[in-house]
Amino acid sequence: MNNADILIPLTIFIGSFAVIFGWRYLTNKERMALIERGLNPIPEKPESKSNYYLKIALLLMGAGLGLFLAFVLDNTVFAHNVNEWGNTKNEAIYFSLITLFGGLGLFVSYMIEKKEKQQKL
Repeated sequence: MNNADILIPLTIFIGSFAVIFGWRYLTNKERMALIERGLNPIPEKPESKSNYYLKIALLLMGAGLGLFLAFVLDNTVFAHNVNEWGNTKNEAIYFSLITLFGGLGLFVSYMIEKKEKQQKL
């Protein structure tokens, strides 16, 4: 058995313990400083994210639409681009259309949220 076989898990365990201990120690120290200043150490709950699910839904719908469109384009328009192993070289289409339509879904979500905020005012 090599020394590295023992040293790597031991280092990972000690490092993770040190990170968790340091994080808890600093959090406790910060709370104590807030109490000494007379402030409330318990953070207030953030406002509910009413449009969170809309944003996630439109992101996933846009990514799904981009994936579907990339698949259709790959099998119809760019089907002639095949190398000697039978693989197509159209991977960039998938990544670009997924990100493009995912971003478009987030933009639509932003526009819907903006419209709702203007109607509330």
